[in-house]
Amino acid sequence: MGSISLRNVAKHFAGHAVIKGVDLDIGDGEFVVFVGPSGCGKSTLLRLIAGLEDVTGGMITIDGADMTGQPPAKRGLSMVFQSYALYPHMSVFGNIAFPLKMAGEDKATIARKVADAARILNLTDYLDRKPRQLSGGQRQRVAIGRAIVREPKAFLFDEPLSNLDAALRVNMRLEISELHHQLKTTMIYVTHDQVEAMTMADRIVVLNAGRIEQVGSPLDLYRTPANLFVAGFIGSPRMNFVNGAEAKKLGAETVGVRPEHLTLSTDSGAWKGTVGIAEHLGSDTFLHVRADGIGQITARANGEFGLNHGETVYLTPRPDKIHRFGAGGEAL
Repeated sequence: MGSISLRNVAKHFAGHAVIKGVDLDIGDGEFVVFVGPSGCGKSTLLRLIAGLEDVTGGMITIDGADMTGQPPAKRGLSMVFQSYALYPHMSVFGNIAFPLKMAGEDKATIARKVADAARILNLTDYLDRKPRQLSGGQRQRVAIGRAIVREPKAFLFDEPLSNLDAALRVNMRLEISELHHQLKTTMIYVTHDQVEAMTMADRIVVLNAGRIEQVGSPLDLYRTPANLFVAGFIGSPRMNFVNGAEAKKLGAETVGVRPEHLTLSTDSGAWKGTVGIAEHLGSDTFLHVRADGIGQITARANGEFGLNHGETVYLTPRPDKIHRFGAGGEAL
């Protein structure tokens, strides 16, 4: 089992509120991603769950048991950090086996658990190597293997892919997602990268300034953001926001339209504009358009769309994909 509940959890540092009364339920076997900008409190919240920080107020329960004041070792959780934190003088086998040796497991049990973890993570052929002989992705897999052998109630990942290059990040993202399907263990994953959140999560928790803005599936947050913050944070490229007279015509203080929900034409449309930068990416083209009376708009087009800098384009938002927000930023 690996259900985790937070009730009015708060954390203050030197009188400053970093986490402001968070309520959250994470079901057994869920893959939940905490996402938000730097300084929003996502890593602090993860450390509170792990027991690496003491809560200022509130309660944390794991499988129904109050763990608020318990040390990390009593919580039955395993954490994987941004830094691999491997022992350079130990082999891959030694690094993965280390927590089992510290727990006093016998040699046969250690060998079996390490072999199982190595098989799951495709590390069987590397067990005799030292960390310096591994790639970044392989080192991260060793760190994950060290967490797996403890057979935790939940895995906690704190931006584990930040040190990897772009290609390795994609590969490891897929590997961690596949690992979740194999183990069916609860996973909580912290990232500032909303693409990671969208592609990995069963549910996303969007944090901002120590508060939860919205919780939901990736598509829920994409389709029905609760407010301007979530609308602007989820989706890549980010949603376009239009204020002023154009928004008033559509019955809102602010109107949001995603780049992929704009129809482009060289002949006519709702908004006339001039192409600034055109990013030709092969499958897609992103046009950064200066729309008359509106401002900067990003539009997503087919990769073969041939407009370039200085040319005229007309943009028309799809009526069924327009998002409307009130004066307080709330979705209408």
